[in-house]
Amino acid sequence: MKVIGVLLIILALVIGIVPQFTDCLAQGSVITMPNGNTMPMRCHWTRQAEVAVALPLLAVGVLMIVSKRRQTLRALSVVGLLLGASAILIPAYLIGVCAGEEMICSMLMKPTLIFAGVLTVAASAAGLVYLRGPEEALPPAESGSAT
Repeated sequence: MKVIGVLLIILALVIGIVPQFTDCLAQGSVITMPNGNTMPMRCHWTRQAEVAVALPLLAVGVLMIVSKRRQTLRALSVVGLLLGASAILIPAYLIGVCAGEEMICSMLMKPTLIFAGVLTVAASAAGLVYLRGPEEALPPAESGSAT
């Protein structure tokens, strides 16, 4: 499970860092309103949302490395599945990226996030498959001081 935890940490870093450099705002593109004000494009909001996915995924990866109980690891795997699905859904359906196919967010950000999300789902599902079976018996409680 430590390998899956390390993999989730790496994927969390990809999900959190790649959008910071591949959105249109980082490239200097903004929407200019008729009154002269500027507004960031949709990919900027996807970038912000993916940070909200990456941080808990990073915590899941760290907790998978340090946890030893099967029940805890199963729960962390389910959370990893949900966060991986979120990483896929945000650029694909929920917020999206710019409509132009030549935009950097459409060419780099969206495929990278979808691929990292698929790998996150696969790694978490592999963890669930690895952890299938009954919970191991807990060690007996120490006796002597319970009064």
